[in-house]
Amino acid sequence: MPHRPVTPPDAPRPLAPYSPGTLAHNVLYVSGMLALDSAGRLVGAGDVKAQTRCVLEAIKSVLEAAGGSLRDVAMNHIFLKDLGDYAAMNEVYRDYFPIDPPARYCIRADLVKPDFLVEIASVAHLS
Repeated sequence: MPHRPVTPPDAPRPLAPYSPGTLAHNVLYVSGMLALDSAGRLVGAGDVKAQTRCVLEAIKSVLEAAGGSLRDVAMNHIFLKDLGDYAAMNEVYRDYFPIDPPARYCIRADLVKPDFLVEIASVAHLS
């Protein structure tokens, strides 16, 4: 079965050749989201909580554009520039996944630009 790209109307232009989301067989793969506003400007410079909130809102936007919600997320892949931000990221993350949170992993990684503190990619199963 072919897949189709999913791009919310307010999504910033991708930094590389990718779609914000790809839907295949009722599975939505959400690309690694960064803290960017709709014009492609950094949100929350130096503030991992603000960046996490922005990233999760971007993921939510892709899910909604595909007809889903955060409740459909089965797996999150979290990348932090600094593991010292782990607790602060989790404070915000808990607000978005308060009940039966999805599986996930979190690793330290160099992100595409030095100002980015967090990146999250998701996999969701839509009914």
